[in-house]
Amino acid sequence: MVLLEAAVHSSLRAFLREQGRFYWSHHLTMGRLVARALRLKRSSLIQTGTTLTRYCLSYLTPALLGNTPVLIVAPESEVNLLLEVEIPRLQAWLQTQRDILKSDRFPANFTGLLLTTPQQWLEDKLGNLGHFPQNIATIIDRAEDLETCLVDYLTVTITPEQWSALESAYPQHREFIDLIKAQLSQSILGHPINPYNCYLIDAKEKEYIIALLQRLHQDLTTDSAWQLLAAKIPEHNYLLWTSVDREREEFTLKISPLEVASFFKPIWQQQPFVLIGSFLDSEKSANLYRQNQGIGDILTLKFAADRESEYIHLYLPDRISAPNTPEFQPMLLKQVRELVSANHTSEQPIVILIEDVPLKAQIATQIAADYGSRVQVEKTEINSNTILVCGWQFWQTHQEKFLTPSLLIIATLPLPSPENPLVAGKIAYYKRQHLDWFRAYLLPTAVREIQQSVQSLRECQGCVAVLDNRVNARSYGRQILSALEPYAKVNYLDQQFFQDKD
Repeated sequence: MVLLEAAVHSSLRAFLREQGRFYWSHHLTMGRLVARALRLKRSSLIQTGTTLTRYCLSYLTPALLGNTPVLIVAPESEVNLLLEVEIPRLQAWLQTQRDILKSDRFPANFTGLLLTTPQQWLEDKLGNLGHFPQNIATIIDRAEDLETCLVDYLTVTITPEQWSALESAYPQHREFIDLIKAQLSQSILGHPINPYNCYLIDAKEKEYIIALLQRLHQDLTTDSAWQLLAAKIPEHNYLLWTSVDREREEFTLKISPLEVASFFKPIWQQQPFVLIGSFLDSEKSANLYRQNQGIGDILTLKFAADRESEYIHLYLPDRISAPNTPEFQPMLLKQVRELVSANHTSEQPIVILIEDVPLKAQIATQIAADYGSRVQVEKTEINSNTILVCGWQFWQTHQEKFLTPSLLIIATLPLPSPENPLVAGKIAYYKRQHLDWFRAYLLPTAVREIQQSVQSLRECQGCVAVLDNRVNARSYGRQILSALEPYAKVNYLDQQFFQDKD
């Protein structure tokens, strides 16, 4: 009897050879590891260091060649890609007859390969619905997004419409509800305007909310958002905040968990799992990631980019003013103009990453004066000569849909800003836990953002320009540079630097 690992190795190697095109160099290693995890039902964590379209064959092959049911959890767009493109061509070549299904639950006696989304999977696990039986081997792709999915699912939201519904449901309390809503509205809309359009609920505003909930607590239904809000407010590991629509003079109340380990820990005990992500942790052992997700001691593997074929060209000038100084913006604009000009022969887009909202608008306006309609701000339709100015989250969401840029300009490091009320709330939580909030939260977030944002440029040895001098001046700069490896670095502009990408 041939072990699954051996069957995966030989089949995947033959498939890759027949394709006659460049493929990811770690396919066989990852394929054997996933096969072993599925066969022995032992959990593992894999950091691929590359994009889904390059590595998905490594886990699809053992999933298709095995003879036990397998669950794949991935974002909706990727589930559709796997179903419409990757699985059909691989299954046709392997000549397997496994049943393939996309669903929010396992049918009775199903023994094939089932695909679902993180939202559907988490709803089942957190709600104890039993739609996905225990002990089913589970492959979770894009594990870097799993925490966000869980936080979104557990966040309780009170919309303006729910205030109106509350008044209709409890007419005997209408006057008091109107009073509390008016007090909250006056206080929340009175906060200074910020670029994030959100605020932490302060002590006085919290008193208003608690007073309302105490008045209504005997009448609230157990499954209502208001009852969920009342249950979570006393807990210290939740963040109470509000998003604001100033044009409509409306606010939306939200309460979100600050830690997810306690929610994930029982889930990991229910089935063997393989967690897969491009970048989850700066360390191979993924200690920080596993701690944050409530994962115990499991097998971990981290693949590095190939130094010969997947390096980037890194432009890192020195003597640039710090981002928090008045001199930074004119120096940034000068550097951006010089970089765009030096890269003028490229037939690929240029991307400028700027998270600061006012600075993003100012730089885009000034660059548009030179390059006109080529400059686009956070547009999803771009062409080969577009100069795209966008924030980190926008680029993370859409980069795999775009043409690969020839030049990626990083204006400032993606360290979460304490000026963002939600970041400030999380920092306060870390401080209460007596944790190093910078090295446990801000820095790992920045490192992960940078790694994910440059991965598409590695396939064509694209150019990355880092214009934040903290990489040179601060001790943590070494960790940032380590995250960018492998690279060929210069600190001066050279036309040849942009042309020599062989």
